[in-house]
Amino acid sequence: MTKKAALSASDVHLFYGQKEALKGITLDCYENEITALIGPSGCGKSTFLRTLNRMNDLIPGVTITGNVKVNEQNIYAPNTDTVELRKKVGMVFQQPNPFPFSIYENVVFGLRLAGIKDRAVLDQAVEKSLKAAAVWDDVKDKLNESALALSGGQQQRVCIARVLAVKPDIILMDEPTSALDPVSSAKIENMMMELKQDYTIVTVTHNMQQASRISDRTAFFLNGELIEVDKTKNIFLDPKNQQTEDYISGKFG
Repeated sequence: MTKKAALSASDVHLFYGQKEALKGITLDCYENEITALIGPSGCGKSTFLRTLNRMNDLIPGVTITGNVKVNEQNIYAPNTDTVELRKKVGMVFQQPNPFPFSIYENVVFGLRLAGIKDRAVLDQAVEKSLKAAAVWDDVKDKLNESALALSGGQQQRVCIARVLAVKPDIILMDEPTSALDPVSSAKIENMMMELKQDYTIVTVTHNMQQASRISDRTAFFLNGELIEVDKTKNIFLDPKNQQTEDYISGKFG
C-alpha cells in the first residue's frame, strides 16, 4: 500500500535578504508518520519547518520560492488564508508558551477565535485535547487555574492540547522537548507516538536518540541543503551519504 504524502515541499529556496538559508529542499512527509529533521545548529531545519505553515512570512526581508503543498493545495498560492492554514498545520515551539490565562482558556483559545461559544462543545474539546496530549489526569481538577503555574513539561503538553483543539491535519514541532527534563521528554515522546495514529507530525530535534526512537523517517540537513532522507532505520544504520554517516557517528555537529 503506497502511503500518501500529507505534505510535499518542492524545490524550496529561502533567502534572508541576500543570504540563502534553504537551498532547494524537496521533501515529502507522509500521513500518520513522524518525520524527524536532524542536523547541526544553523543548518536550516527550523527555518524549513517554519516554511510549512508560512511562519517565515512574519520575518521582514524573507523571500521564498518553490512549492509547499498540504493535501495537494499549494500553501504559497496568492489566495491562501494563512489563518486557516495554521489551523490545519499547527505549531509547537521549543519553549513552552502558554498564554497567561487558565488552562481551560489556553486550550479553547483557537476555538474562541473561530467564534465557537457553545460551552458543551468547548468543554468536550478541552477534555479530548488534554487527554490526547497526555496531561488530562494532571490538570483536570485545576482547569481554571493559570497555565503558568504548571511545570515545564505540563505547560508544553497544554500547548500541544491547544494545537489539537482546532483539529489540525499536521503538527509541526520545533524541538518540543529540548527545554524539558528527561521524564517530561519521555512523556511527550510517548504522546507523539500515540498522536501519529491521527496526525502527520514533522519534528525538529537535536537529539539523535529521540529521532531514532520516535520517527518513521529522518531527513538530514546541512548548510541549508537536504543531504539525505530515508526511513529512520536506514539513516541510522546504513546511511547512503558520507556526510550523514559522519554526523550520525558524532564526527561533527
